Amino acid sequence: MENRRVDLGKDGIGKLVARLAIPAVVAQLINLLYNLVDRMYVGAIDGIGTQALAGLGVVFPITIIVSAFANLVGMGGAPLASIFSGEGKKEEAGRVFNTGTVMLAVFGAALTVVVLTLCDPLVKLFGAPDDAYGYARDYLFVYGAGTVFVMFSLGLNPFISAQGYGFTAMATVAIGAVLNIALDPLFIFAFGMGVKGAALATVLSQAVSAVWVTAFFFRKSSSYRFGFKKFRPSGKFAARIAFLGFSPFIMSVTESAIQIVFNNNITKWSNGDSDYTAALTVMLSAIQIASMPLSGLGNGVQPIVSYNYGRGDSARIKKTVKIVSAAALCFSSTVWAVSVAAPQLYCYIFSAEPEVAAIVERYMPYFMAGTIFYFAQMCLQNVFVALDQAAISIFLACLRKVILLIPLCFLLPYEFGVAGVYYSEGIADVTAGIITATTFYAMLPRILKKRENKLAAQSAAEKESEDTSA
Repeated sequence: MENRRVDLGKDGIGKLVARLAIPAVVAQLINLLYNLVDRMYVGAIDGIGTQALAGLGVVFPITIIVSAFANLVGMGGAPLASIFSGEGKKEEAGRVFNTGTVMLAVFGAALTVVVLTLCDPLVKLFGAPDDAYGYARDYLFVYGAGTVFVMFSLGLNPFISAQGYGFTAMATVAIGAVLNIALDPLFIFAFGMGVKGAALATVLSQAVSAVWVTAFFFRKSSSYRFGFKKFRPSGKFAARIAFLGFSPFIMSVTESAIQIVFNNNITKWSNGDSDYTAALTVMLSAIQIASMPLSGLGNGVQPIVSYNYGRGDSARIKKTVKIVSAAALCFSSTVWAVSVAAPQLYCYIFSAEPEVAAIVERYMPYFMAGTIFYFAQMCLQNVFVALDQAAISIFLACLRKVILLIPLCFLLPYEFGVAGVYYSEGIADVTAGIITATTFYAMLPRILKKRENKLAAQSAAEKESEDTSA
């Protein structure tokens, strides 16, 4: 697909952003479509659309948890491999890749067993309304059978981007999404499988993506290749992958936790009215529309930042941050303006029934009030991961959801009733966004200076050792 990969240390920053970040954003938009198509088709099932849509909303947090384990490895391992590559340590970069592959296989097998054996209790735990329970259970059981495919398609793809093959990485997502879009109406309507058909279409699509991404690493052009002698995992590298990937993992898992909290509080304060659960599903889908492209932008520039961090080239990192900050702010501002001014747009997209649409139009402006700050929360936080700053990234990942949003979601309904659940999202987003942006721009110069000093000290020590040997 690409004649040559980019040179992360020499090519112009604008060119690198175009070749890596734009495909990553497109991939996330495609991935967003991947997730939304199921809901759009399911919401259109005659007679049961609202209940089926509510069921998918309940199951969605569980699918996020599965994806979180893939992100733990992919988003932790790929930046680490890029840093080693920037330092010229190709052997270590290869060991990181093969250790990550083993981790994905182990996680995939374990999660398959958990989802299939605990399907019913999980659906109950995640707050399914009675009339949506059966649809949630049907979708989850079929989806659980394809967990291994999710691990490899999502977890290995960042290692393709890390080598500079942005369009190839995008194709991994595109192949699965296009296939899913084609199979959904066939299985749901033509074969009469309903919600089970939506899940089966997703599983088969992920399987094809997994085969595609795995085949890439058998190519001679790949810097990271499967080596059966190297599959003996390194505990040291596994720990570093997990530590650096813990921030993306926390962001995904807490997203799931938030939706559990949302679903249970919505059910409690609406007295089990599935219209409110369906409305929440629409609003959370809108959050995805705002956040996933920004996350893709941050993921896309990670190879540029990590590789040049390994080399100690602060000027290239600063220029990358400047470009990505401007692009992210423009996008988040646009989505915020549309969501606040025209919430009914999302009702049309998801074929919401009049009762559901009324709820969405009333509370969407409050729910989406903080999306203007997503340029920091969803994009710049990924740059912290690329800079090997795991600790601060983990804190910021916990700030929005664990420290702010979850407590607010429990407390505000006592004052505002069911409306408090929707208010909590906007308040948390505004607060966390301001803190994240301030922290990033304040710490970036110090992080880069510290790296320059470390590399200078290493270079001086190596020169002294050479002089002593001579």
